[in-house]
Amino acid sequence: MRFTRTSMHNKFIKYLVIGICLIFSSKSFSQTTQTLDNIVLFLNDAAMYSDKYITPATDAAVYQSSAGWMTSPKKRKLFAVTLGIYGNAFFVPKSDRSFEIKNSDFSFFTIQNANGETVSPATVPTALGSETQYLLVGQLDASNQIKMLAPNGVNQESIVYPYLQGAISLWKGFELVGKYSSKVQLKRGDFQVYGVGVKHNFSQYFSSLNKKKINLAALVAFSKEDISFDFLDTNTSFGNLGINRITGKVQTLQFQLSASKEWKKFELMFSAIANRSEFKYYLTGERGQIEDVIPVQQTLNNKLVDIYKTKFNGIGEISGRYQFSKFYVQSSIAFGKFVNTNLSVQYEF
Repeated sequence: MRFTRTSMHNKFIKYLVIGICLIFSSKSFSQTTQTLDNIVLFLNDAAMYSDKYITPATDAAVYQSSAGWMTSPKKRKLFAVTLGIYGNAFFVPKSDRSFEIKNSDFSFFTIQNANGETVSPATVPTALGSETQYLLVGQLDASNQIKMLAPNGVNQESIVYPYLQGAISLWKGFELVGKYSSKVQLKRGDFQVYGVGVKHNFSQYFSSLNKKKINLAALVAFSKEDISFDFLDTNTSFGNLGINRITGKVQTLQFQLSASKEWKKFELMFSAIANRSEFKYYLTGERGQIEDVIPVQQTLNNKLVDIYKTKFNGIGEISGRYQFSKFYVQSSIAFGKFVNTNLSVQYEF
């Protein structure tokens, strides 16, 4: 007989917790075994729902972190410093605001509407979606019903956040770039991005390009994106479940090629971006009372390892930059699966 990772993990959960339940419960062994079977099914459903709910948001976070890394591909004077205040706007596509789910997708839950009627299929929001009136209902045992509102989304058609970015030019056409945003509060969530990159100018090696005011450069950047949302929560006779917050942590390695053309104080830039992102997911809410009996949050975090993923993206970006003395105003639009816009004011000294 072949044991999969999931089946072995489920058996481990069952036999790890069964002794704990017997200690804290006066139920018979058969009743406790059934409760544990239902807990395993509940954890499987929660992990499946987590994937469908948060993945569109972490995919979007990659686009938000990829924008605006290069202000210009041209070579700057040694130790020239650029500091900028950026505003980023991400437009949430309708296709990523909701997903359809059926009762047959669940092992433990059934879907009910606000009137308590069983519904299948149902269209429910992702983390980027709106509000919902659907309930997820399941029975641990005769005296323990889990009944919770399906998680809502941020209910925003666009996500806008500010961040700071700076760069210092180094020797031989290299430039060090860094960006940082404080934790931005969203409806029912928050978002943060920070990272560092290195740019190198290539047009310095071609005098004909310099004469025509054409600039070429490449950039390698590494960034981290953390995004969190309110998730599932309810009370049982064992206590609060403690899974009311879900967090996606994304690490992105980006490679960018850019070319620009200057006309006096205006510069137009085109970029091709390729990146590789690793996605990990965690329940990060406050510890629930149930943890005194059953390690629900820790066990579910172990199960979420199964939905970790790696994705590759190809992104195009167009940017325009205009100079006012030592100040610059720049806007850009990145496009691919999503559309992301960026507006900044920079000071160069």
